[in-house]
Amino acid sequence: MIASPSVLGYAPLGLALGLSFCYGGLLDAVLLSGSLIVQNRHALSSLLDVQGALKYAAYSAALFVGFQLVRLGFTTLDTHRWTGLGKVALFPCKTTHARLFPKKHAFTYSYLVVGIPVGWDGAAGGMVSSGVEEDASTFSRWFSFKRRTRKAWFNIDAADYLERGNRELGLRGKLDAFLRSQDVDPSKYPHAYLVTAARFLGYHFNPVSFWYLYGADKKLAAMILEVNNTFDERRMYLLVPDQQNQLEGVPGAEAEAESTKGPMVFTQTWPKDFHVSPFNSRKGSYSLSAHDILTTGDQNLGLIDNTIVLRSSKVHGKVVARLLSTGPPLDPTTMTSWQKLYFLASWWWVGFVTFPRIVKEAGLLFFKRKLHVWFRPEPLKESMGRNADALERRLELAFRKYLRYLVEQSSAPLAVKYIPSGVPENNKELILSPTARQGSGPIEELEFKVLTPVFYARFVQYAHDLEAMFCELRESRTVWISRPDLLPKFIFKKQSPAVQLSNPIDFVSFKAIQYLRRRPERIERPMTWPSSSAGESKAASTHSVIDIRDFRISSMDGYVLEHETAGNKASYRGAVLKLLLAERIAFGLAPLFVAQLFVLRAGFAWVVALALCNLANLPSFLA
Repeated sequence: MIASPSVLGYAPLGLALGLSFCYGGLLDAVLLSGSLIVQNRHALSSLLDVQGALKYAAYSAALFVGFQLVRLGFTTLDTHRWTGLGKVALFPCKTTHARLFPKKHAFTYSYLVVGIPVGWDGAAGGMVSSGVEEDASTFSRWFSFKRRTRKAWFNIDAADYLERGNRELGLRGKLDAFLRSQDVDPSKYPHAYLVTAARFLGYHFNPVSFWYLYGADKKLAAMILEVNNTFDERRMYLLVPDQQNQLEGVPGAEAEAESTKGPMVFTQTWPKDFHVSPFNSRKGSYSLSAHDILTTGDQNLGLIDNTIVLRSSKVHGKVVARLLSTGPPLDPTTMTSWQKLYFLASWWWVGFVTFPRIVKEAGLLFFKRKLHVWFRPEPLKESMGRNADALERRLELAFRKYLRYLVEQSSAPLAVKYIPSGVPENNKELILSPTARQGSGPIEELEFKVLTPVFYARFVQYAHDLEAMFCELRESRTVWISRPDLLPKFIFKKQSPAVQLSNPIDFVSFKAIQYLRRRPERIERPMTWPSSSAGESKAASTHSVIDIRDFRISSMDGYVLEHETAGNKASYRGAVLKLLLAERIAFGLAPLFVAQLFVLRAGFAWVVALALCNLANLPSFLA
């Protein structure tokens, strides 16, 4: 049977889509399909009933939403029982921010926080939930009629707090782990209450969370301020009042000061070491004044009234930020359906506009107030770096294996504690050398803590390991090492192997890496705009070093080529090539380089689609 000419005309299209999917990937197939649809939209519109399809889609969406509402109403269980200190509550608040120096600026915004007892898991009134796991199966998540506890509108995920990841520990387990990391016995604080901006529909931006820690006598004994900046970095401050800085009554009338039932205030001052705003340096100090919201009883909540004051290194007040309740806390378990609906309609949008509000006020400070700008420095040892991007996660995996390989090749009795930065679950690892495993003598210990995920991207740009370690430790400070003197015992200063590969793809790729590799520029500190010293800026911009060493592949490249699987080799060389090419043609921005590649691939798909339309003799919009 001979196929008709019309069928033969479509054959090149199917062949091209198949080839683009097999050899280019799903993205290339999608781009080619989209280009074909756009170029032949008039021909396709005559074959399809567009209005009918849209109407059918609208009816299907409405039916699906109705089905979900009915299903959730019959299958959602409420598990809000809690007999400990505090209870679940919604706190309608407002936040005020006043800048006093060097230019005055102030604003006030509405803000919503949720309070939960640390250790409580479940759902309260369908409004607040914590520690609730969703079904792993997509079908069960959307179509199951099994009665169970589900995530509420406002959800608190333990993975979002303190050390990232480790959701299985829960809030209480993560709090205990953090206290132990600060050399504090968790049994000193058997009760805790968390006030935070919860996730709404999976999204949240949380500038600061307040952890209230209570002793066995149920009195406020300490606090943790968990501060997040807009760069996805985090710093936890454990605040414990000393003998001269104990809890005191709120200043005011004498009768109020003498009352033992009145609200209590927690005060503390501590040095600033975390970059929060581009309009403040990392110097200075903070002071906190926070009302104890559980003073009135185990289950009776008070009002939130927390004030944070930023002072300069010369003890001048610069910024006063305050979070205070605008009404009594709401118990989600006693709210009626109409009250819940009204509350959601009034507050659903607040979390989504927190970040845009910050950007707006920053724009006013920069363009209107003309404030000096401090660029973001890399975090210090006590802070937590941002989440790693996809490229940095691939490089971290390769670096972890390489570090393990180096230690296991060492003849010295070494125990290296590796602490990564920005990777999921923050998997720390203790690596022992063969001699240390035998335990026949004293073991030398080294802690290797990566402070920021940018370390992984910078490390692969060096051709020599020892140079990379000491430059990143002493100059750019992207890593902290407890015993730098032990580095030569497992990082050998030897010549990198030459490229001798039978695989042509590996040969070309690593030759390109060898050619493109350059030592990265030092991260300057501090970085400001405008520069405080024009002379220093000019000197820094004109200073350059010419490296006359023979740049072969690095030792890490050699390890990957010799010991890793084909898949890991491809992942590593792709990540390094993308990084080095981004340094050359995309200002060092890997996302910009990816966007450039996308535009290039989209343009190529458009040209191929146009050629295929002409080949298949199909009507084309551009013909």
